[in-house]
Amino acid sequence: MELFEVGLISNQVRIMSEFYAKVLGVKGDDFFAEIRTGGVKVAVFSSEGMERLAPDCMRGAGYGSFTLGFQVDNVDVEFERLKRLNVDIVKPPTSRPWGARSFWFRDPDGNIMNFVTPAIGERELYNAKK
Repeated sequence: MELFEVGLISNQVRIMSEFYAKVLGVKGDDFFAEIRTGGVKVAVFSSEGMERLAPDCMRGAGYGSFTLGFQVDNVDVEFERLKRLNVDIVKPPTSRPWGARSFWFRDPDGNIMNFVTPAIGERELYNAKK
């Protein structure tokens, strides 16, 4: 078994698509956007589209409850780029005792995104698993 997709449900897919186009370079429309990242993709679905597929499936659904992490080459470069885009920064770049460096920001639905640059040893370990 292998995880291949994470889905975010939103009432504002167009806004989410525009946000992810700026932040991650992906495109979508009012009903669906897809972010391809290595082996796992992130899909943003409209709640209306989900209801069309399975009526009443959105009962009790919430928004903004996910945290997604993306490995980037340089956290500090990405942080400066996203600051210029006025992205809602939650936690500025921080170095961890094990050597990784990361920062957190929110998407328009409030989901927290984590951009991380692993420590050199972690990076080699991660890439060896691919």
